[in-house]
Parts: sequence; structure tokens; C-alpha cells
Amino acid sequence: MTSYAGPGETLKSGLPAFSFYAALLAAAGLPIYIHAPKVYVDRYGVSLAALGSVLFLLRLLDVVQDPLFGRLSERLRHHRGTVTGIATVLMALGMLALFAVTPPVHPLLWFAFALAVVFSSYSLLTINFYAQGVAKAAALGANGHLKVARWRETGALLGVALAAMAPSVLAPLTDRPFAGYALGFAVAAVLALYAMRDAWTAGGLQATTGFGPILRDATLLRLLVIALLNAAPLAVTSTLFLFFVDARLGAPELDGILLLLFFLSAAAGAPLWSVLAERVGTKPILVAAMLLAIVTFAGAFFLGEGDVLWFALVCFGSGLATGADLTLLPAIFARRLEIVSPSGAAGFGLWSFMSKFTLAFAAVVLLPALQFGGFDADGVNDDSALRLLSLLYAGVPCVLKLAAIALVATTDLKET
Repeated sequence: MTSYAGPGETLKSGLPAFSFYAALLAAAGLPIYIHAPKVYVDRYGVSLAALGSVLFLLRLLDVVQDPLFGRLSERLRHHRGTVTGIATVLMALGMLALFAVTPPVHPLLWFAFALAVVFSSYSLLTINFYAQGVAKAAALGANGHLKVARWRETGALLGVALAAMAPSVLAPLTDRPFAGYALGFAVAAVLALYAMRDAWTAGGLQATTGFGPILRDATLLRLLVIALLNAAPLAVTSTLFLFFVDARLGAPELDGILLLLFFLSAAAGAPLWSVLAERVGTKPILVAAMLLAIVTFAGAFFLGEGDVLWFALVCFGSGLATGADLTLLPAIFARRLEIVSPSGAAGFGLWSFMSKFTLAFAAVVLLPALQFGGFDADGVNDDSALRLLSLLYAGVPCVLKLAAIALVATTDLKET
């Protein structure tokens, strides 16, 4: 029978600090794609097309630099505390520059500069954070990777949810809610650094191995492909979510509530799936979560105008399934890395590359496909354009999930 740590042992393990730091990182990730463009359109009159081009170029920068950051992190693994301290401060300063400082140059240039600082710091920190999780899991013993993933991903999903709703909560209190959000983020960064002050220098860091052993290991390569296929549905639905709610459901006023429901469901699912995985096994639970995602995505295909309550169930079900994706797959990957490339940083550099690539690919392929199919985000759409939107939003993720399930089913995960 699985044994679980009591409250005192859990606090001593440092896992709550991991959860807090994960929440900070998450608050600098996906919500920025939601908040920042709106601020620069509403306040500075920058065009959506220009902002979209900058965001795409920054995504490409992420794709290129993540493997390089992974290699750099391995070389600097014995100075991880210093590296992460500097990067955390830079990330907080970038957030303040983005939201709390009036641009001293053209707003589009300032937007690009501030986001580049935030995203680059975020990428470097994420790689180091996940690599440190490999050492932390080894120190925890049995099911260590699942325990680390449970705390880490629950914190991250709660961080996303809090960041998504923070400006709305601050709006009644100040005429500059996004500046207040940036200041709150900076304070949280200081607190997270203090909470993690001992974690970066803990023992257990292994010698660097580079990319070679990872790329030569068949299991790790299959896991990276699974990560690509499994992350792609989230990239697809994230890219098309607002279009689907606005045009297909006719409920633009409910965008924020439905998005929050998705993230809170994912946060609730993360610890649930990991506990089930400890009791039943990681592979069957991961496949079960993927099947749940397929069922919910398939249901979304049949929705039309006014079907908000049904779509809320889709958000709840797909959110639960995403909690498993974000918790179990990194744990499986980290467990295998501990055998093949114990330092972890190079492996999670490649892992981050896969995740960022799906976001860039979704933006490049899906939005032009919608436009080519006659979809008009600002106008009235005919049945053909709306069916295309449903097919891309709900059908494509089902196909990708099925491919991911096929790979998981044919991959021997016992040794991981």
C-alpha cells in the first residue's frame, strides 16, 4: 500500500516551496498572451496584427533558445541558485516594464523588448526548475517524481488561474489594474526566491551528459514525441478558444469564466491523477485521462450557439484531463532522465522545445486555415465557416490524442 507523508514531513520536504515557485512561473506564462495584447491595444493603440507578429517571432525565439538554455543550465548546474536568482529578478523587472512603465520608445518596440526579457527568463527558469525536480524526486524516494509533479503542477495551474483573474479583481481598486498585477508579481517573485533559497543548492546534482545520451535513448525519444502530440491539442484549443466561445457559442461575455473553469479543473485534476497513478500505475491512468480528453473534445464538435452549459462541461472535462497531461508525462520523462541523463537540464530543454513548438505551429497553421476557409473573426460567419472552426477546435485534438494514445500503448514504461 502507498504511504503518504504527514503535514510535518511534507513541509520539511520543501515541496510547498516548489508549488509556490511553480505558481510564480505559471503567472508569467500563458496569461501574458491574454493580458499583454489587450493592454497595448487599449492603452497605446498598437494594432493586433503587429502584436500578433511580435508574439509569433518571440515564440520562434523560444523554440530556438530552449535547447541552448538546457545546455547552458547543465554547465552552470553548480551555480543554479545564482543563475535562477538573477533570472527571477529579470523576469520581475520585465513584467514591470511591460505593464507598469510608460514606454519610453515606440510601444511596439517596448512590448517586444519587455516580453523578450520575460519569456527568456521564464524559459531559463523553467528548465532549471524542472531539472532540479529530478534531484528533489531522487531524494524523496519511492514515487518521488509523482510527488514532485503533483505539487509542482497543482501550483502551476493555480498560478495560471490567479494570474488570469487578477486584473479583474484589481480593476475596482485602481485605474491601472495591470500595473497592480505587475507589482504583485514582483512581490511574489521575492517571496518565491526566499522560499526556494535552499532548494537550488541541495545535493544530488549529477554530472552533465549533454544531448547525446538523450537523443540515443529510444524511450526518451518516444516520450518527446508523445509530449509533442499530447501538447498539441492544448495549443490548438488555446489558440482557438476565444474564437470558439465568441463565434460558435455566441457568448463572448463568458470567455473569462469559462477559461477560469478550465484552469481550476486542471488544478483539481493534477493531484487526483497523480494519487491514482501511485495506486494503479502511471500508464493506465495516463491513457484514461487521454480518453477523457477525446470524449470531451468530441462533444464540443456538436455544440452551437447558446450551448454554454454543455461547453462548461467540456471545459471541466478537458481541464481535468489536462491536469493528468501536465503531471504524469513530466514525471515519466523525469524518471527516465534520472537513468539516462541525471542532471536533467538538457532533457527538459528539449521538453520545453516541444511544448513551445506546438504553440508556434498552432498559430501558423490554424489561423490561416480559418481565414482561408472563410472565417471572419469580426463579422458574421456562415455554417461552413463555423463547421470548420468546430472541426479545428474539437476534431484536430481528437486525432492528435489518438496518435498519442497509440504511442503510449506501445511504449514500455516499466523501466522509466
